[in-house]
Amino acid sequence: MTAPVFILTIDTLEPAGAAARAVAGDVLTLTGPEARHAVSVRRLRAGERVDLVDGAGLRLVCEAAVPGSDGVGDRPDRSVRPDRPRRSGGPDRLSVRVLERVEEPEPPVRLALVQALAKGGRDEQAVETATEVGVDLVVPWRAGRCVSVWNGPRAARGRARWEATAREAAKQARRARVPRVESDRSTRELAAWVRGVTDAGGAVLVLHEEAGTPIGAAALPEPGDGRAPVLAVVVGPEGGIGEEEVAALEGAGARAVRLGPHVMRTASAGPVALALLAERSGLWG
Repeated sequence: MTAPVFILTIDTLEPAGAAARAVAGDVLTLTGPEARHAVSVRRLRAGERVDLVDGAGLRLVCEAAVPGSDGVGDRPDRSVRPDRPRRSGGPDRLSVRVLERVEEPEPPVRLALVQALAKGGRDEQAVETATEVGVDLVVPWRAGRCVSVWNGPRAARGRARWEATAREAAKQARRARVPRVESDRSTRELAAWVRGVTDAGGAVLVLHEEAGTPIGAAALPEPGDGRAPVLAVVVGPEGGIGEEEVAALEGAGARAVRLGPHVMRTASAGPVALALLAERSGLWG
């Protein structure tokens, strides 16, 4: 079974700045909610494998340290029964010993999901599954036929929910990289984003049931010169993408493609398309 993953930040790893220079043999302490979850919910035992990641490609392969003074010069706690989980440092502190430092390279192609807002949590479900597939970037889209609306404070709350969903899904998938969730965009703003992606050598595919080109025949971007082009899929709301919206996105450089013989719901179309593109791009090789 793969090791559980917990996300570190500058403020939750001790000693300060340790993530930048940690090497095998170092003893570190994770603090805050992630440590509380490891100790109180996962109930990690001393010696169990655990990975700490920074969400940007750094993975510290660790083992939970023996309870005591942060794993240094520890003595066994004889008050703890052998069959009980051993905690490392307290309910908000997890002490670990680094076994290996791994800096995972950036993917040659960056997968992106442009997801229309949807009711009933289907948009968050799409973000969750897409993260497990390997998406790197998520763009919320206020499409014309969206029933769900993000206005004012709701936009900030909605983005925060998507960020939390991506974060938890990345941990579940044991990823060292957490997808970035951008601010929501109108169709006009999305068209400008599409233009920027295609001008930079990327590709944007709009999933549309009436498109003549199957997704398997769509041209994919070629990495090169140290750059990782964006390969994005655009998923409309349950009511579909309007003709004017398709025209605006195609005018900006996107291409409409057909995902398959059946019409999929907004929660599943994006992840399925991204899985096919990940395989075609060699990301799953």
